[in-house]
Parts: sequence; structure tokens; C-alpha cells
Amino acid sequence: MHRHANLAEALMDRALLCAAGEALAHPVPGGGEQRISYAALDARARAVAAWLRLRDAPGRRVLLALDPGPHAAAALLGCLYAGAVAVPVPAPTASRTEAERTAAIAKDAAVDLVLTETAHATETSRRLSLVGRTGITCLAVDGLAPDATSPTATATAPPTATAPPGLPDSGPVRTTADSLALLAYEAGPATAPRAAPITHGNLLAAMPALRQALGTGPRSRIGGWLPRHHTLGLVGQLLHPLWLGATAVPLPVRPYRADPVAWLRALDRHGVTETVAPDTCYARCAAEVTDEQLAGLDLSRLRTALDAAEPVSAATMAAFRRRCAPAGLRPGALLAAYAPAQAAPLLIAEGRGPVPGLDLRVLDPATRRRVPDGVVGEIWVRGPAVSARHGGRPADTETAVGGFLRTGDLGVARDGEIRMTGRCHEDDPADSFVVAGLALHPQDVERELLRCGRPLGSARVFCAGPGTGPLVVVQEVGAASGSQAAFARLAGRTRDRVAEEFGAATGAVLLVRPGTVRRAGSHKVPRATLREQFLRGEVRPLYQDAEPGLRTPAQPASGGAA
Repeated sequence: MHRHANLAEALMDRALLCAAGEALAHPVPGGGEQRISYAALDARARAVAAWLRLRDAPGRRVLLALDPGPHAAAALLGCLYAGAVAVPVPAPTASRTEAERTAAIAKDAAVDLVLTETAHATETSRRLSLVGRTGITCLAVDGLAPDATSPTATATAPPTATAPPGLPDSGPVRTTADSLALLAYEAGPATAPRAAPITHGNLLAAMPALRQALGTGPRSRIGGWLPRHHTLGLVGQLLHPLWLGATAVPLPVRPYRADPVAWLRALDRHGVTETVAPDTCYARCAAEVTDEQLAGLDLSRLRTALDAAEPVSAATMAAFRRRCAPAGLRPGALLAAYAPAQAAPLLIAEGRGPVPGLDLRVLDPATRRRVPDGVVGEIWVRGPAVSARHGGRPADTETAVGGFLRTGDLGVARDGEIRMTGRCHEDDPADSFVVAGLALHPQDVERELLRCGRPLGSARVFCAGPGTGPLVVVQEVGAASGSQAAFARLAGRTRDRVAEEFGAATGAVLLVRPGTVRRAGSHKVPRATLREQFLRGEVRPLYQDAEPGLRTPAQPASGGAA
């Protein structure tokens, strides 16, 4: 493709060249798929762009709250076509924390418009009202016909279908490489989210880098369940295949995160050739897939499967390769990779070397000096596909130093390759853990657990590893007495709340006496301190529900609990 001024021009050119080709293969209930051509997707995107341009969209921030699929793709492309700034968030679920996060993002990004679906329009408007954003115009994209008709949208309810005449030209607005394309909120807790601003230039630079890292081409079928509001899912598994003229296979997040073996079946069913998943997903597949299930799988079409989005275990990769070889998995298909959240994204794959133009360094976070190969430090990155900064607050300026962006990831350099080992600055209020490939903010979990009600009290949440690994909850109980059965119910309530709110499994729940987490004067014990005590076996729970490797000595309790 010739040199383009922005990603919208590149995507429109591709749609023209591949009009009859398959742009999307969207899974539908029952195991089938809905196939959308490039021409059909382009028509839908142009209709969205026309609607946006009626509202002076260039440069305005547009919240995208949709399920993965054709409507989400049309909404994103429509924003790019119209010169608007896309602000993707998850489609509404029952999670209160997610609702708080969406409301905070809408406020932080100062969104002007909302694109959603009819099923989510009312709830999305309710979430915006939580932060006083009640006057925002909301469009249900599934009510917008691709023949350049446009429904009238309202601010507080699903739009009605009336078509004003005289829509403007839906060709691309003239934006430059420096124009903002999207705001990706992957950092910060629900109440204080932080964005990585991604420009059209970042996206244009990322596309050939992804092609090199993944070995993709026009015949690729790129799919996975990584969230579409994160750059690795949004750019790597949706925009990249559309830029290539390939096929995107957008899978829903929660079902496949909960059942990785079902994800393997989906890769087979939809003929996926390139995918990305976190290390825990591959580990669970290797441990849980049965011989009978393997006999019904064909993974021979999978050319590249990247183990990324969290620290990679060599043992996990060896186990997955060995276990899935009978299903046709190619020996060199599974590769370790690192994908900085602030990139657009860039993937550095094992054995394929660094991406051209990318400067990646491992530095001591205190001295800002390079550390020797094999020594853990913080990963710093710069390059044309890397966001120039974190979003808007003055405190965030420290994240960009000398053109480098501080990722907050810990890693080691060996033979010119970078391996992520965890997260740093555990007690930084803007920090996150990496759990099953997704960012989980400890203060969000702790705040949610306070809502569980009596006799549960304050909690501290951390990972067994350095910012990653099994999740550990140290939960105070209001009374030390109780039966084993009563404690088991309380631990189960804690596990269930974490799973329902955040979709995350808990490796260990420790119920402890009052004062273990919150000391006199309402001061909480730092997470780092409590984690070290836990790893040394110094946290003595009244009751614990833990994986064998995470069990710690218990203390006797009155009332018969051990």
C-alpha cells in the first residue's frame, strides 16, 4: 500500500481493493459465524462517519461501548473515518467496578458522543449520568442502516429511527500522523483511570511491525479473546487484519477466559492462523484439555500463537507444545512475546528479534542506568509506534523521559531480547497486577470486597509473583470465633465476588483476625509488606482456602476453627 497520511485512508483503500473479501468472521451462538465483507463493513463505517460528521466530530472524543463484532468494528472505523478520537470501553455488564470505571473514563476523556448498541444504550447512559454527563448524544449503531440513513439519537435513551436528509460526504476527514486516533485506558484504578493517547502515526508505524512480528499476510485469520478496549486486542486483533486485507475473528472475552479449552475449539472452528493469549491461558489449556478433546481438535492451521500480556513461563510453553502436538500444533508455532501496553501495539517475538525503529531498554528505575543482561529492571521503550505519553495529568509527565516511555513492567534483557518478569511500584496507586493477561487494580478489588458486608472487613490483595501470578486475598473477619463451615462460606463469598466483578480466579483466600490488615489509626499495612510476610509464612490465618503451593501455617482460633 502507498504512503498514507492517516490510518483511515489506508483502511478505506484496503476496503476498495478487497471489497468482496471477508473482513470479519463473527462467531454466533451454536458454533457458526457471521461473515462480513470489506464492502459491507466499509458501508457501515461510512454511515457511522456520516452521522458523526453531522455533529462536527473531527477531534471530538467518542465513547465506544459495544460487544465484539461487526457493530464494534463499524463504530471504530467510523470514528477513524470521521477524524474523531475513539475511547473504547467494555460493553456494560453487571460489574459495579466496571460501571465506575466507564463513568470515570467518560469524565477523564471529556467524551462528547457515545456509540453503543440498542441492548446497552440505556445502561451506558445511566453510567454517564453517574459523573454528570447527561447531555451526551448517544447512538445505537445497530439502528443505523448502512445506506447513509441516520436515526435521531438522544442523550438518555436508545435512539429512534428517523432519517434526516442531506448527510455529508462520508470520505475520510483530512487528519495527519500527529492527529489523535484513540485513547486506550489500560492504567489506573476504576476511580482514576489513565489513558495512553495513540495517534494515527503510531498506528501506521505499528502495522508493518505487527506484520513482521506475527508473520501475517492477506490470507491470515487473526483472532482471540483479548479485550477490544486494550491496544493488543483492539489494534492487534481488529485493526491489523483489516489493514492487511485479512480476516478478523473477534471472540467474546469472558467465555473463553473462563474456559481456555473452548478457546482452542474456537481457534479450530474458525480456522484462526494467528492469535495472542496470556501465559495462564496456555497453562490451563495444557493442564485441562483431555485426550478425548484433543482427538477432536485440528490446530495445524495455527501458524503463530504468541504467549504475551503477562510474564511468560518456559515450563508453560513446553507443556502446551507437548500436550497439543497430537492436535497438529506446529513445533515453532508458540512463541514468547512482549507487548508494551503503551505501544500501538508492538510485539517483540521470541527468535524474531526487535522491531525496526524500536528502542527498548532495561534500566534501574531509581538510577535510570542500564542494567546488565540477566538483571531485572524496568522496561523503557520509544519508537514511532509508541505513545508519546500517558494521558493528561501533570503527575504523568514523569512517565516520559528523554523520549522514552516508562512501561512500569519489570523485565530482563538476554541476547537482544526482552522478557517481562512482572510489574514494579506495587504500592503506587496507579499500578496494576497482571492476572490472566488482564490489568487488575488492587484498590478496585479491595474496595469491592468492602461491599461484601459483615462480618468481612478490610482486605489486602496482591499477587504471589512480582505483580503477576496467582491472586491472594488477605481478608479480615469481624469476629475471631466461628466454625469451619462458617469460615468456608465467607471465603467462598470472597472468591465469588472477585470472580463476578473482575472475571478473575483467586489462588488463595486467607481469613485473618482484625488488625492484620488495618492497624490502629485506620492505617492499612502496605501490600508489599503483607506480601513479603505471606511469602515467608508469617501470615497466620484463622482459615484459608488456597491452592497447595500457596498454603501458609494456620493459627488456632476460638470456637473450634483451625
